[in-house]
Amino acid sequence: MLLAVTGLVLVGSLAGCTHKPDDTSLRDAAAQLATSLAGGSLDGVALTGATPADATAERKDVFAAVPVRPTVTVKEVARVKDHDDQATATLAWSWPVASGHPWSYITTVHLAQGAKGATATSTGSPAPTSSAGGSAGNKDAWSVRWEPTVLLPDLADNQHVAFSRVRPQRAKIVDGAGKAIVEDRAVHVIGVDKTRTDEGKWESSARSLAKALDLDADAYAKQVSAAGPKAFVEAITLRASDPTDVSKLTAIPGVVALDEKEPLAPTRDWARPLLGTVGDATAEIVKSSDGRVQSGDQTGLSGIQKQYDAQLAGRSGVSIRLVDDGDGGLSSGSDGSDDGSDEGTELFSVKVVDGTPVKLTLDSPLQTDAEDILADQKVASAIVAVTTSGKVLVAASAAAGKGLSTATTGKFAPGSTMKTASSLALLRDGEKSSTTVPCTPSITVDGRKFTNDADYPSARLGDIPLKTAFANSCNTAFISQAGKVSQQQLHDAAADLGFGVPSDLGVPAFFGSVPTTGGGETDHAASMIGQGRVEASPLTMATVAASVAAGKRVSPVLVEPSKDATASPTATASPTASVAPSKLTKAEASTLHGFMRAVVTGGTGTILSSLPGDVGAKTGTAQFGDGDKAHAWMIATDGDVGVAVFVDEGEYGATTAGPLLKEFLQDLAKDRTSK
Repeated sequence: MLLAVTGLVLVGSLAGCTHKPDDTSLRDAAAQLATSLAGGSLDGVALTGATPADATAERKDVFAAVPVRPTVTVKEVARVKDHDDQATATLAWSWPVASGHPWSYITTVHLAQGAKGATATSTGSPAPTSSAGGSAGNKDAWSVRWEPTVLLPDLADNQHVAFSRVRPQRAKIVDGAGKAIVEDRAVHVIGVDKTRTDEGKWESSARSLAKALDLDADAYAKQVSAAGPKAFVEAITLRASDPTDVSKLTAIPGVVALDEKEPLAPTRDWARPLLGTVGDATAEIVKSSDGRVQSGDQTGLSGIQKQYDAQLAGRSGVSIRLVDDGDGGLSSGSDGSDDGSDEGTELFSVKVVDGTPVKLTLDSPLQTDAEDILADQKVASAIVAVTTSGKVLVAASAAAGKGLSTATTGKFAPGSTMKTASSLALLRDGEKSSTTVPCTPSITVDGRKFTNDADYPSARLGDIPLKTAFANSCNTAFISQAGKVSQQQLHDAAADLGFGVPSDLGVPAFFGSVPTTGGGETDHAASMIGQGRVEASPLTMATVAASVAAGKRVSPVLVEPSKDATASPTATASPTASVAPSKLTKAEASTLHGFMRAVVTGGTGTILSSLPGDVGAKTGTAQFGDGDKAHAWMIATDGDVGVAVFVDEGEYGATTAGPLLKEFLQDLAKDRTSK
């Protein structure tokens, strides 16, 4: 009897179980559909109501005007209640038509299980196809019921999506006075228009044009040959002010000059490494822009134009409408002026937002003066001027620097300009301007011999005041005092003057580096005179000079912060650790200024002695390579401005950088007078 009861209980338990279908093949079918819709081809998807070829064609026709691909994901799948062989899937569509503003919507898809694994052909006869969950005829296989609403809610036959895009007005880069630096300027776009001459002359015209412009004739001829029979193949863009005789170029068969405007600086080389260039968006830029940049757009390719492109370019306006076939159909890049843009039902829109100017601190007249001063330099050179408030007035790099911003990113041994920081460290150790130090012809540290410059005045040898050693740049005197300050103390003194301290400059920069440990006695001795492992950029040394003039550490700024939400993040060298507050006092800065003034009145910088005012300076020469080449430096304070001049290969700071500095300070005086 007990066994019988137990058996009844077991039977009852089994009868109460509910079988839950395995939805793996259903989810796989929905996922395959989503992936195929995103990719654009329905090939391989089991369908009823259309063949994969017809469905693919319909998808292409409906979204032909939309210039981007969507992402399509499965949001949910569920079997129909009381009909386990039927199900629905909801698909989430997202089209990156505007950065931060995707066009998103949901579609509902119907699926059926065991529909013979078939896809309807154009004749309506079932044709076996593969599907998720099994091959043709598999009772577990799921097929998608194809209908227009798979693509878009409320989509009917003979309808498609019309897309229009309104390009924003690119903003200007302006200087410290708010005057446009980069603005639309007239240019001539020169090239071969293949419709303007016979096919037999295409190659000869391309070669003749390339030769006249000093371009690679083989490369340009190949480019022209590869273009279509109706193509215009650009060779070069010339400013309207360029001295090239355009009429001689257009006399070549098929060569035309298109009059256009492009955002350009005052001259081709004006702050070019900083400002960068604007040009056609590359495929890589388009791909990484998340829909912000489209093919055919003008976008920043380098420098500030690239770094702040989102701010300068603004945001394109977008209008997406559902229209009947034969209406609308605007394509990417349209200005939205087509009459069909107002037809149909609006599905999505984003308002156009024009770009916001990027404001620099540069003084355009002074920057122009500096550019002119450096124009004849055959090696990398730079002039940087920073005010005591931190504004970078000038950041000029010679064209010989091969496109690099020598002024802000260069890394060079600063030579004896480093003695400004070394002097501060010694003053903090208790030495005064009158403290006597030994200036000998040479000094040996741990086996290495250090000497003064070959033309060091013999009258300034012997036991001399620290101020005199600074004014005449006695290397051996400073090295003799190296034991009184540690490498850490030297680093800290330099940092208090802004050396090696990152700031919110607004552009990539090298702020300088002074090691705190390691290297031994020889390296420490070299650090005292700005050699060894010590490195600086011209911006670094201009900041040091400005800090002396200010009586406090100066933090340079080149790009003024913008409140625009689309502004690009400021790119600077990020500090790896917080920087301690500067301990520089006005008394210390006043003493250092006295040292720098002595350089002008009776030291290595007498080339500046004829200038009015209380100009202070420090020369610097730093050997590099095998010691047969030298960087030439000179820094100066003039009122509320600190200046650094650098020439990659020169004789001495006084003789190579000095004349350039004098000319710039004369221009600075004129600039002040004019204002």
